Amino acid sequence: MPDFVTASNRYKYLEQDRLNYLNRARDASELTIPTIVPREFTSSTTQFYTPMQGIGARGVNNLASKLLLALLPPNQPFFRLSLDEFTLNEMAGRPDMVSEFEKAMGSIERVVMNEIEVNNFRTALFEALKHLLISGNILLYITPELKMKLYHLDRYVVKRDAIGNVLEIVTKDMISPMSMTDEMKSLLDGDVKNKYDNNIELYTYIYRHDNKWLVRQELNNKIVPNSEGSYPLDRSAYIPLRYASIDNADYGRGFVEEIIGDLRSLESLYRSVVEGSASASKILFLVRPNGVTRLKTLAESPNGAIREGDANDVSTLQLNKSADFQVAFNTIKLIQDRLEYCFMLNSSVQRTGERVTATEINYISKELDDSLGGLYSLLSNELQLPLISRLMYQMEKKKRLPILPKDKVRPKIVTGLEALGRSSDLQRLNMFVQQLTPFAQQLMQYMNLDEYVKRVGVSLGIDMEGLIKSQEQIAEEQQMAQQQAMMQQAVNPVAKEGMGIVRDGFARQNESQPQQ
Repeated sequence: MPDFVTASNRYKYLEQDRLNYLNRARDASELTIPTIVPREFTSSTTQFYTPMQGIGARGVNNLASKLLLALLPPNQPFFRLSLDEFTLNEMAGRPDMVSEFEKAMGSIERVVMNEIEVNNFRTALFEALKHLLISGNILLYITPELKMKLYHLDRYVVKRDAIGNVLEIVTKDMISPMSMTDEMKSLLDGDVKNKYDNNIELYTYIYRHDNKWLVRQELNNKIVPNSEGSYPLDRSAYIPLRYASIDNADYGRGFVEEIIGDLRSLESLYRSVVEGSASASKILFLVRPNGVTRLKTLAESPNGAIREGDANDVSTLQLNKSADFQVAFNTIKLIQDRLEYCFMLNSSVQRTGERVTATEINYISKELDDSLGGLYSLLSNELQLPLISRLMYQMEKKKRLPILPKDKVRPKIVTGLEALGRSSDLQRLNMFVQQLTPFAQQLMQYMNLDEYVKRVGVSLGIDMEGLIKSQEQIAEEQQMAQQQAMMQQAVNPVAKEGMGIVRDGFARQNESQPQQ
């Protein structure tokens, strides 16, 4: 992209393509969490829409929590640093070197995960996942201080090529002159720089050039001093995310947009039922105009009073809409069940019934998790790998990590889609053993127990190093046990002979003693 194109002009040009996605995101936000993508920039006077139902907000929070635990599990690294196959083949004859490498890489993994926890990335990622589910788009920015900042869909634009690779990003920040440096204030007009209550538009322009990213900031269509820089192509500080990848589209579509029809129907039905219930709950007495019962007597009489009158003169207004309400209730129940299943709520896993087996619940839970496989694969490529690459790059520059050879050591994601694959492997292994349980006596003749134990450990994601005894250890222990048994056999005859001598001595001693 030519350098003479200003960031503000580029932003205004690209936001035309964003308008349709932004409007759909606002519609989805109103039916779930209205503060995620508001109709206008949030301020103290912003009025938010209040939905009539809460299943949308509850479902988004539940699904975002599940995704966060899958992508960023607590107390466990979601990536592994591994060597390429060529280097591993060279080290095949040196198991001690492989062991030392694994220990060193494990230490680096723990340092990176500790940095993520200390800088509270988990909170920012939870909000980012809610934006992904509702609006389908979010931009992450890793600051030089290793903090995470989020750009909502209404604060940035992006341009991609036909296969989804990012070509350029433009962000817009609103800053006050009070937070500007003197060099930044010099770029403003005289009547603006002294109005500290005004917010000034600061644009950041990131675009791809050859094999790197170029970045600069502009204020009042002028480049901010000392703001120009570059990033490696695979270690950019700006990470744009999508919920669904669409060919030839610059933005993604959100999860809520796929089920927005059910949410709109449920919202309309809830509104009708609530308003109808309010009307039906109103108590209104009607008095016959020509009756003997006076209106004043009925209105002023206390509870339990005795008055003259005719009961036929007084009636109560009724809607008689119970049958219509029942139709609305049944439709609400049907739509609500569908939404609970889509949002993976716990109530959708267990069906209504007295006898619901644990196997049935586990099967449905796994089916719901498997439905997120496409999202896991997309987030592994667009979130987890770029995040780890950028963090390690910045920590290496700050000398918090040793510089690793990029062509030999690469991070590998071990959660999300990878975890689903391990879970499926474990389920198939257990099913295989269960099917052969009736033939347990013959099973050990055909089954390699050592290999089965290793596969179960891999399926569960457990580090098997040092946990399971090797064949050499087992053979050594068996040999020691045999030696001990042979020594015991050699000692037993001598011990028996000694015990016999002792027993004979006690017997002779008892015979020599005079009887009392």
